[in-house]
Amino acid sequence: MNIRPRSIIVVAPAVLALVSWLLPNDVIALDFSQARVTQVVQDVKVVPTGSAARAAAVNETVHQGSAVQTGTQSRSELTFQDQTITRLGENTIFTVGQGARTVELGSGQFLLYVPKKAGGAKVKMGSVTAAITGTTVMGHVYESGVVEFTVLEGSACIHLDKYGQAMYVGAGQRVSYDPALMRLGNPVDVDIQEQLTNPLVSDFHQLPSYGLIQDEIAIQHGRANDGLARALAAQNVSVGSASEEQFLAAFSSVMASADPRTVCAVVGRAVRARPDLADRIVVAAITSARPVRGYSKDFKQPVGKEIPCDWVQCILQSAIAADPGSERLILDAALAAAPMLSDCINAVTPCPGQNAFIPPNIIPPPPVERPSPVSPEQPPRTNNRG
Repeated sequence: MNIRPRSIIVVAPAVLALVSWLLPNDVIALDFSQARVTQVVQDVKVVPTGSAARAAAVNETVHQGSAVQTGTQSRSELTFQDQTITRLGENTIFTVGQGARTVELGSGQFLLYVPKKAGGAKVKMGSVTAAITGTTVMGHVYESGVVEFTVLEGSACIHLDKYGQAMYVGAGQRVSYDPALMRLGNPVDVDIQEQLTNPLVSDFHQLPSYGLIQDEIAIQHGRANDGLARALAAQNVSVGSASEEQFLAAFSSVMASADPRTVCAVVGRAVRARPDLADRIVVAAITSARPVRGYSKDFKQPVGKEIPCDWVQCILQSAIAADPGSERLILDAALAAAPMLSDCINAVTPCPGQNAFIPPNIIPPPPVERPSPVSPEQPPRTNNRG
């Protein structure tokens, strides 16, 4: 993500109207109708639609609807037109391009790297679907139907298709689905550094996202918060003891000189530390480098001084995931502080930050009929006959 901290976004309304969690702005997404085989280790087969399986060859093209199968102690790598990379572990069945920007893991293990601004992707894993943007993830579908999904860098919105359950999964988190329970478990933390020993990482060439993964490892080990801690310490306060103004002053000073690659993570951690300041933290993150309050929505920004829209959306997503209950407050505050970014902000479709679960359809009981209330001025009439 190339972020220039001292500038404001130029928004392309025609493009942003199409932005969603799955398809970020400023991109004409290539589909997943074909991929090139870029590595073969031992027993790897291609199964074209309606044809018999045959041995895979490096540099051959695998077309939409075709499956790739790996045998025991075998691995493979596929590269799509937009440089999205899929790596397959042993005993894995993977289907190419069943829908636009969609791939499907029938069983086994995979690693998926989607470049920033490539258009996102959907990964179907049995009953579970993950929507990802520029992200590196790993997944495993076991024979029992259990699914594990891990984010190494970036984030994902994972859905349980049948029941509508959904949640946000950030870097260094894993979500599991157990068919016996018929629901997704809550995200759990994993050590990203340990995940790099997985053969899907270590036995192949270095991933293009290696630097981003290293940034997430640094964040996970606490080094990304050093700037905020130092800024607060300079005021002789801590995260817990700082007043609102002290915390925001320290946070704004960090944003003005922050490493662009850690901004969203710092925002998320700041909101988790001070959820009472969620909306003001987001405003500070967006506007601290240059005041925007006085600009009109038609303000024209100089060429070469733009901040990508995905940066602002990443800030908003991170803040909402850290405090889902403040979603509307966060978005409204961002719109009020930077109205010229309205197209970008309104394009954000947050994934639920918590384990949102919609139970199966249940027929509600019939309403209970109750007598109408009686006004005290008109006491009930009694039937006094005879």
